[in-house]
Amino acid sequence: MNGLAFDIGHLLAGGLVLVSFLMLYQDRMYALINVFALHAVLLAFSVAWQAYIQDAPHLYITAFIALVFKATIIPAALRRIVERLNIHREIETVGGIGLTMLAGIGLVALSTVVMLRVTPTADPLAREDLAFALSIVLLGLLMMVSRRNAVGQVIGFMSLENGLVLAATGAKGMPLVVEISVAFSVLIAFIIIGIFLFRIRERFDSVDVHALDRFRGERR
Repeated sequence: MNGLAFDIGHLLAGGLVLVSFLMLYQDRMYALINVFALHAVLLAFSVAWQAYIQDAPHLYITAFIALVFKATIIPAALRRIVERLNIHREIETVGGIGLTMLAGIGLVALSTVVMLRVTPTADPLAREDLAFALSIVLLGLLMMVSRRNAVGQVIGFMSLENGLVLAATGAKGMPLVVEISVAFSVLIAFIIIGIFLFRIRERFDSVDVHALDRFRGERR
């Protein structure tokens, strides 16, 4: 059972990293939102599996929150924002997709080397999950800095938070109060960002960060 638990946990966490790369690769808005929904579904399954092998029922609540809010409600709300604001369907990147993917590979390699070296005495499954989680966090940061569209940056932020949840559950869970507070903090942040995007669109007729810089007189 220990070997099976490790293999399934490894598969789910590795799948999250793979889907993070798929998000980096996307250059269409709706495709990016759909891939983020898949990312949230995999997170829910990964957390549910950790709840099972750790015998931690409270983690099922975290998995449920990820499945309902992150995989269903938030992607639907993002699609509605894109439609209401008439946001450009194509996503511009800083430096191009190829360079972004290469940078992502380097970040995953760095995460693996660092995390495996600083946790030599930890449980093998926890070490792998922490390495994968750090990779997801760094890939989320990379998405935030490599996307010029504000919606893409929001999705990068939420995928980063998925990595933090994976790290917390892989390290034998975290208190339920913290899990719920994190989930609602992200939900509130999402609502605020949605309102912010509406105001940007209303004022500047664009949510492209590069276009807003040009409006201020800055050029890159």
